[in-house]
Amino acid sequence: MKVEEQGFQRKMQARHLVMLSLGGVIGTGLFLSSGYTIQQAGPFGTILSYLIGALVVYLVMLCLGELSVHMPETGAFHSYAAKYIGPATGFTVAWLYWLTWTVALGSEFTAAGLLMQRWFPNVNVWIWSALFAILIFLLNAITVKFFAESEFWFASIKVLAILFFIILGAAAMIGILPIEGSETAPVFSNIIGQGLFPNGVFAIFMTMLAVNFAFSGTELIGIAAGETENPEKAIPKAIRTTLWRLIIFFVGTIIVLSALLPFSAAGVLESPFVAVLDRIGVPYGADIMNFVILTAILSAANSGLYASSRMLWSLAEKETISPIFAKLTNRGVPLNAIIFSMLGGGLALFSSIIAPDTVYIVLVSISGLAVVIVWMSISVSQLLFRRQYVKEGHSVQDLAYRTPLYPIVPIAAFLLCLASCIGIAFDPTQRIALFCGIPFILLCYASYYIKQGFNKKGEVYVEKNQPN
Repeated sequence: MKVEEQGFQRKMQARHLVMLSLGGVIGTGLFLSSGYTIQQAGPFGTILSYLIGALVVYLVMLCLGELSVHMPETGAFHSYAAKYIGPATGFTVAWLYWLTWTVALGSEFTAAGLLMQRWFPNVNVWIWSALFAILIFLLNAITVKFFAESEFWFASIKVLAILFFIILGAAAMIGILPIEGSETAPVFSNIIGQGLFPNGVFAIFMTMLAVNFAFSGTELIGIAAGETENPEKAIPKAIRTTLWRLIIFFVGTIIVLSALLPFSAAGVLESPFVAVLDRIGVPYGADIMNFVILTAILSAANSGLYASSRMLWSLAEKETISPIFAKLTNRGVPLNAIIFSMLGGGLALFSSIIAPDTVYIVLVSISGLAVVIVWMSISVSQLLFRRQYVKEGHSVQDLAYRTPLYPIVPIAAFLLCLASCIGIAFDPTQRIALFCGIPFILLCYASYYIKQGFNKKGEVYVEKNQPN
């Protein structure tokens, strides 16, 4: 069998899917940026924002579940958008999602190198960044099973650390463990001490896009559908567990952070987790969290390289970019797509150093907005898929997995995502996402139609010059 005829190997199980999804979600957004969110929306407002964010993710996953179980293929939602919304939209969604993860790769390798400075201050950051980049490349390039197992254990460390943190924090909240600088158990006094919405209710809408970014990664379930054993059982199981795990890990963590950190101090802390562990008096708390954040970053990079390479493969397989990216090794790995995505991550890494205020901030802004636009495309794809499925004479009862409360769920998911996009227009620090993201989307559409025009001209030329 030729290499390019070798198909993807269905080696992922339900446990891999769940941890792949959690691995993509639980990253620096939770570990490092949550303190800033608390300061912006207030403790209670942040908890409410994360609850709404969890609901949005769950609604989107319900839509993705129906699509990916009925049509389990690698690259998933880009293909659904192309089929049910339009090929140009599918093309644009794929490039937006590819950019999201390749930009993340660059920042994650840098962050991982900086974290190692705590233990090895005399070793150059770039040495660690390069070593971690090689590690992540190898984990993806060997086999999909090797990738899935490594991601399972990376994500497991994060999950156990967060559960341990929530248990410790809850014990401190009710007075079982002493808190430095506090004579009585804080319980919920910090959460409501400054009022429910110290910066106004609208602050919640301004932080919703940031919260959605923090939840991005759950859609990896759909990308991995084409490499999953028994997808009609594994995918629904992974989706069912997504909501309650997100509530436990994200909302539970935010409640603990909000209860144990003074509202005024939250935003200026490098890592609110380290501050809480220090206040509780956990020995080597900073070192423990440094290790956990390092595994979180490597896990997100691992998931990111997987996602971006599969998007390139899917674009090539649909013949919208060079077929070189559609080639698979005899172990079912799209090596060329992985290499190109790593190069993209390297360029993002380079731009984060030489032009952090221009090129890199533009890339980050586009990639941030892109995730929410991808979720919107999933919602619309499911809405149109179900309509077409019924129109063709099929029964909804024949679907192995059905999105409940149709069409309320896809419409609600779309509108909530749209609301978070509108909300950032009122935040000066996030507004650049719209200024950069919208032109990039228009550029993707234009390049698709230009390419299609050249292809048609080429076909006409070939037909006219065929020998009689």
